[in-house]
Amino acid sequence: MKLGINLLCLTDLVTEAHLPMIEKIKSEGYDGVEVPVLSGDPDHYAWLGRALDAMGLERCTTSIIPSPDVSPISNDAETRERGRHHLDWALDCAIALGAQSVGGPIHAPIGHFTGAGPTENELAFGAEAHRALAERAQANGIYLSLEHLNRFETYFLNTTKQCRDYARRVDHPACRIMYDTFHANIEDRDQVQAYETVAPHVGIVHVSENDRGIPGRGHIDFPAILGAVRRSGYDGWVTLEAFGAGLPAIAAATRVWRPLFPDYETLFSESAAYIRRTWDEAGAERTA
Repeated sequence: MKLGINLLCLTDLVTEAHLPMIEKIKSEGYDGVEVPVLSGDPDHYAWLGRALDAMGLERCTTSIIPSPDVSPISNDAETRERGRHHLDWALDCAIALGAQSVGGPIHAPIGHFTGAGPTENELAFGAEAHRALAERAQANGIYLSLEHLNRFETYFLNTTKQCRDYARRVDHPACRIMYDTFHANIEDRDQVQAYETVAPHVGIVHVSENDRGIPGRGHIDFPAILGAVRRSGYDGWVTLEAFGAGLPAIAAATRVWRPLFPDYETLFSESAAYIRRTWDEAGAERTA
């Protein structure tokens, strides 16, 4: 298992000012970081990649579809083409960063709804775009990790069964699923069964508490979930995702209006210890 942390807890664009805090993340035993790629250019991420190399941190990225104007699942061909360009930009930045995975909800615009679930056309358009992106990603030693979101954030991929079926539709080894415990807590009735449903396609596991705060302080059954993860044979990125209220742009996107952890040091240290301990205990149960 590689322990990661999504840097959206700090910022939506990592700059030199954030490097001391990332050094702190390294000192707490994290193996890598999940870098938000929401703006900027490949040159910026090449610089950041060099800084992370100097710290000894591996990295993945997380991106979004920011608006319907760049939706790769649109019924409008010109809009889909802009969506393809947006996905290519996200991949270009990830390549420059030296990332192992391009993750996040890079399938449909967040907060945009049609009043129904995904249509057959939308699923076909998305699969075509992600198959092409996965082919290019694989050629650069990268894989995709598509993130399912709850019904209040998107209508496209909500449940893990939808994720499994979509991964089969894309049908490319570099197109995987980012399993997120926060969203599954809302959309799936049993997280152990949910994970087992999508396990063959998982590229990253997001550890996110029911309130988006420090894992282990809420009601999500992480021992059971990580037990299922370990039984599946998965041994990749297990990444903390938590959000605070201190960054207006992120707070607005995540609907987090109150502090969910006392300070960053507590978030980093307590989360790392809890995830590693829970992972190790799940492994001990598996071999008992």
